Amino acid sequence: MNTDLTRGPIMRSMLIFSLPMVFGNILQQGYNVVDTLIVGQFLGKNALAAVGSSFTLMTFLTSILFGLCMGSSAVFSIRFGERDENALRESLHASFALIAGATLLLNILAFLCLDGIQIFLHVPVEIWDPMREYLKIIFWGIAATFFYNYFASFLRALGNSLIPLIFLAISAVLNIILDLWFVLGLDKGVAGAAAATVIAQYISGLGIAIYSWHGFPLFWKNFHVRWRRIKEIAHFSILTCIQQSVMNLGILLVQGRVNSFGPTVMAAFAAAVKIDAFAYMPVQDFGNAFSTFIAQNYGARQAKRIRAGLKGAVFASLVFCIILSTVIWFFAQQLMELFVGPEDSATVLEGIHYLHIEGAFYVGIGCLFLLYGLYRALGKPGISVVLTIISLGSRVVLAYVLSSIPTIGVSGIWWSVPIGWFLADAVGIAYYFLRKQQFFSWENQQDPVKEIGRRFEK
Repeated sequence: MNTDLTRGPIMRSMLIFSLPMVFGNILQQGYNVVDTLIVGQFLGKNALAAVGSSFTLMTFLTSILFGLCMGSSAVFSIRFGERDENALRESLHASFALIAGATLLLNILAFLCLDGIQIFLHVPVEIWDPMREYLKIIFWGIAATFFYNYFASFLRALGNSLIPLIFLAISAVLNIILDLWFVLGLDKGVAGAAAATVIAQYISGLGIAIYSWHGFPLFWKNFHVRWRRIKEIAHFSILTCIQQSVMNLGILLVQGRVNSFGPTVMAAFAAAVKIDAFAYMPVQDFGNAFSTFIAQNYGARQAKRIRAGLKGAVFASLVFCIILSTVIWFFAQQLMELFVGPEDSATVLEGIHYLHIEGAFYVGIGCLFLLYGLYRALGKPGISVVLTIISLGSRVVLAYVLSSIPTIGVSGIWWSVPIGWFLADAVGIAYYFLRKQQFFSWENQQDPVKEIGRRFEK
């Protein structure tokens, strides 16, 4: 089931490899979306706003772990492309130690800062009690997020994107069953929705860990952490972590501005963001698959495959985003009414407004995900950080500035999103063409595999 992306048809291999990642991450997003659907339909607008705001906060917190795992995966993929089994093993051990430590610290800070969240996010008083109740339970799932994303990154770096999907599918079904049982059957409210999510997360996280330990025992024997591997992992992972954190911190700051407009806008945003996340999730995961493709071929020094893969990925992403934008535009009302009853027309209309603005410009985020994946795989994660700062920085500033103008109002928050995407795209594309020769300066080296290995050892 492991796929060697350094050989065979380029686009076919990339698409086949990306499909389980797409379905897997849709299922992972489904944890909170199922909560939102059930809470929105059966517990009311305030509960929906509470769970939606919690989702934005949890996305920020887990993005730190997700960024560390993504950066580690780039190193794993390069080592796989080099066929250096010993270096891959050492990188796995170093990455596990680094991310496990970050997980423990993050969990402690989350509980210590719980009561300060209301002030930071401008959460209305009527929303805070159910939100606090939800977060007290959902924070216990942070460790499960680490287990799943770490071992999924390892398997995907080896070209195996199917097994992570299988474990997520099992836990997603369990999440739905437990949600219905806890919320409707046992009348546990938002606490029940949170408990269902945490239990399901541990099923997928521990399940994939056990599979990896037993399926690849040679990689986990004689666990030993070497400092030089820590530095190597940190080179890729910390900057990718910063990128993910900055991105989601920007979203969190925008959430604070949304909250200032009251429960109706909060509920509309909570529902529309779930639709939004599902909509562009495939291009985000295609960007991650593209990054694995680039990293494996970078390790194997296949410059021609990298260039051909880049052209094909851009075309595929653009076509998909155009189709996606069309679907979202015409079915915005039906999608909103999955989360909010049609009787709450103000919330539905505001959600449609959001989707018509942001959903029309998915080509911007599709291009940005490819740029993130490209620079991460080429060992330039700092560029991804710069692009994220441009995208989210402009989004936060414009959200606050435009929404403060009475004639624009909350629409300013929605318009700030695509503007930020396209500004970052322009910088990322310009940088690639200016430095393209430098990226492939190794193309004619006589012994490139040893050269890249020596560079990482420094």
